[in-house]
Amino acid sequence: MSRPTGRVLTLLELLQSGGTRTVGELAGRLGVEGRTVRRYVDQLIDLDVPVESVRGRYGGYRLAPGHRLPPLMLSDDEALAVLLGLIAGRRAGLTTTQHTASETAAAKIRRVLPKHIARRLDTLLEALAFTDEPGEFDTPDAGVLLTIADAVRHRRPVSIRYTDRDGRRSERTLHAYGIVAHAGRWYVTGEDARIGEDRTFRLDRIADARTLPGSFEAPVGPGPAQRVLSAFATAEYRHEVTLRIHGTVGQIRARLPAGVASLEEYTPVAGEDRADEDRADEDPATERWLRVELRVERLDWLPPVLASLDRPFVIERPDELRDLVTALADRLTSYARAKPDSEEPMS
Repeated sequence: MSRPTGRVLTLLELLQSGGTRTVGELAGRLGVEGRTVRRYVDQLIDLDVPVESVRGRYGGYRLAPGHRLPPLMLSDDEALAVLLGLIAGRRAGLTTTQHTASETAAAKIRRVLPKHIARRLDTLLEALAFTDEPGEFDTPDAGVLLTIADAVRHRRPVSIRYTDRDGRRSERTLHAYGIVAHAGRWYVTGEDARIGEDRTFRLDRIADARTLPGSFEAPVGPGPAQRVLSAFATAEYRHEVTLRIHGTVGQIRARLPAGVASLEEYTPVAGEDRADEDRADEDPATERWLRVELRVERLDWLPPVLASLDRPFVIERPDELRDLVTALADRLTSYARAKPDSEEPMS
């Protein structure tokens, strides 16, 4: 770019790439003298771009935090990456309550894309398909999200106004350990200070969050993501299911992930076969009996899952599940025995 305005924009792009740039380096990249670089810096400062000078042997210029977002200079690949991220985030439901924010941001970038990049984007979007339906989730308030994130970072208690799935409202003091994005929703996990127990809350159900004085120590042990998955697996639902399944941890987790079921070693009681116990060495790849516990609202989806595992299993509870598995086995047997030239089997 030979025009001064173009060189000023190039200077901004160089500074946005990070680090401190010396006057000599900038002058060489722009093809101008040092005093011209200083004049261009003054023009950026007049536009409220937070450029600061760094003194010393390795001094020069760098960008500093400002009061507002300055103009961003994005490369072609960076602009494409931002747009695809906005599209994927909006589809997954991982946005804030300002539903139009991602749309207007994408539109702004889309309007100024070079034609050849816009064509590449359109080609990609036409070829892109998703295996699931677009997310239609209630999303959290941006202010709530940022307040809780700050409380997590600085280990500060936070007061929240929460509405549970039954519509009950409450105000709680939370020692937040972390924020977790899972299956299109935002969650915060931490200790409910009033009852002294760990809880997981959906962020879109938090109406207000306010940081409180004081601090707390984060517990050792599982991280926030694992705590959220464990909370899902042990949540209060209609049915409590306990199984023993013979297989590896990987085989079982392929059908019953951590957000659905909890796994633990099974210790045989007196009189049971202890061969597996004798050779089990905590290796997840070792086939052995594992106890599986989960809580669910409905049982009808579990028999097909157990069939797809194709591993020996024992149903400890409830008896209703045993009846459903037996019924599925009978239906599959009747379907398998039907002759090709016979009438279609009755469902």
